[in-house]
Amino acid sequence: MKKRLTISSLLLSLFMLLSVLPASTAFAKDVVRIGVEGAYPPFSKTTKDGKLEGFDIDIANALCDKMGVDCKLVKQDWDGIIPALLAKKYDAIVASMSITKERKEKVDFTKPYYKSPARFMHKKGDKIEISKAGLKGKSVAVQRGTVSDKFITGEFGDDVDVKRYGTQEEAYLDMNAGRVDLVFADAFVLLEYIKSDKGKDYELIGDSYTDEKYFGEGIGIAIRKDDKDLAEKFNKAIKAIREDGTYDKIRKKYFDFDIFGE
Repeated sequence: MKKRLTISSLLLSLFMLLSVLPASTAFAKDVVRIGVEGAYPPFSKTTKDGKLEGFDIDIANALCDKMGVDCKLVKQDWDGIIPALLAKKYDAIVASMSITKERKEKVDFTKPYYKSPARFMHKKGDKIEISKAGLKGKSVAVQRGTVSDKFITGEFGDDVDVKRYGTQEEAYLDMNAGRVDLVFADAFVLLEYIKSDKGKDYELIGDSYTDEKYFGEGIGIAIRKDDKDLAEKFNKAIKAIREDGTYDKIRKKYFDFDIFGE
């Protein structure tokens, strides 16, 4: 009996102690799970040892730091990235996702954290005119389910052979193998590829495309519709890293020009 009383007293004392301690000392920091792709350089990539790197990865970690939470990065293929958010596999998506009307029917978004145009890329020396007539019969590689896919299908689908791929890397592989005539994607992503050894024989061609009908309002962080508080925390954190120079420091690691798009 005496032993039981002693244990009860200890438990009561411990409970009282924890109740008066600040949450930050009594418990570990909250964890926010972030869905990322890991196959979209320079925004995200997976190194040979399995480490995630890139602009989106650095931004996600900086935002978590500002919110005072721990980041848990969850790698997810693009095709299933929104369904996995809705299934609560993670709490937010930081994966260069365009804020479009169609996606806003399923999820909410933060304010944009960057903006970018889309471009065509082809092999140097190829004689291709970017027009419906000039692209007639040509094959164009796009990443499946992206705004680039929507644009090509909507504007050139009757004229070109649209080749869809699960990742941007797969599109590049078919381009290198001569199985497609052009790649259409985010201009910043294509520029990164052109700078690489594998992309040295390629160049951008034609105009930049930013039509809001397809490309939306910019790139934002996707949140479930019932997580309004989390969306607001992200918005405040985006504002904070813009004001204190953290955003620009990260941007300069990957780009020598402004991508915020004010």
